Amino acid sequence: MTGGGASPRPLWHGRAVALVGILLVAANLRTAVAALSPIFSEIRAEFPVSSIGVGLLGMLPPVCFALFGLLAPAFTRRLSLESVLLVALGVMLAGHVVRAAAGSFAVLAIGSAITFAGMGVGNVLLPPLVKRYFPDRIGLVTSLYATVMSVSTLLPPLIAVPVADAANWHVSVGMWALVSVLAILPWLRILVTHRPAHPAHDVEVEEADRAMVGRIWHSGLAWAMAIVFAVSSLNAYAMFAWLPQLLHDVAGTPPAEAGALLSVYAGMGIPAGLLVPLLAARMRNVAVLIYAGVAFFVVGYLGLILVPETATWLWVSFAGLGPLLFPLSLVLINVRTRTHAGSVALSGFTQGLGYTLGALGPLLVGLLHQLTGAWTPALLVLTATALAAAAAGAVVARPVPLEDR
Repeated sequence: MTGGGASPRPLWHGRAVALVGILLVAANLRTAVAALSPIFSEIRAEFPVSSIGVGLLGMLPPVCFALFGLLAPAFTRRLSLESVLLVALGVMLAGHVVRAAAGSFAVLAIGSAITFAGMGVGNVLLPPLVKRYFPDRIGLVTSLYATVMSVSTLLPPLIAVPVADAANWHVSVGMWALVSVLAILPWLRILVTHRPAHPAHDVEVEEADRAMVGRIWHSGLAWAMAIVFAVSSLNAYAMFAWLPQLLHDVAGTPPAEAGALLSVYAGMGIPAGLLVPLLAARMRNVAVLIYAGVAFFVVGYLGLILVPETATWLWVSFAGLGPLLFPLSLVLINVRTRTHAGSVALSGFTQGLGYTLGALGPLLVGLLHQLTGAWTPALLVLTATALAAAAAGAVVARPVPLEDR
């Protein structure tokens, strides 16, 4: 493909299949995350799923994203990006099928873990694939696939209950396998017709320099960034796992409406993803954005605690704006570093530790709900975690690069 110094050429010229393939991969990377929680009542009618079980299922996405994101570079040293991507898509497809056929909680959990493992690899492969096929349009294509990912997060909970009511929950969960099949087709054609480069000559899935990784563990900035990322991850995955049941219990929201409100929650990520990077690049004090994200979390949770039946959609929308901390963290990884090695190391530390800590959110909420039988303690704990991001914001706000600290 064209080198990094190439002048821009038409987006579709000679690479339409790659663009379609990248967007279809993006459409697969979040579908399974929010597809289960709106239909847990139907699943529980077939086999028991405890609150801790729901929490464990909610933990799986961030755990798999962190673990298989770390393993992805090892895979690409042996095979081309396209070959590894095809395997990852095949793994996602297999996971969807196993989830759809599940007759017990154990099989449902295994299928979910398989699906999220494939997604974890896919998360890491998309940026180098964009760099390989669209070196002259990296910003545009990245924006396109990020928007597709946001849409693929809000769509499943919107239609999960109607499809489960019309057919059954197995169909509602398994239908996303079709998206994986669609994504496989363009990459299969590319592998057959273009014969991608040997891994030694491929665009690399970058790993951090080991010396830099050793130093970064002692960096206050790195820990503050990881906390901000973890707060966003912890709260988002807790809501993806529990929001429909929480709304049913505290506000009497019917299942289909609760699923739609989970879509509203997810949909708040679209304006945040579009606006926050632009604002962060222009603001002198990015701590204001961190404090705004914390305020959205706090107002949303307090509304659900105090007046859940009044303007429920408003409290859900506020809570859904809190994860603006996610795109902000991704932007700050580059803003707060001045070398490429520093950026790669800070990204790995922030996302690896952030996803790991974030995985505790769904389980923590499940444990608190099972112990107390109420949602207020869990919402108060989530509010407290959001406040931790405000404390970290003061460190992140200092405009001093990682390498100079």
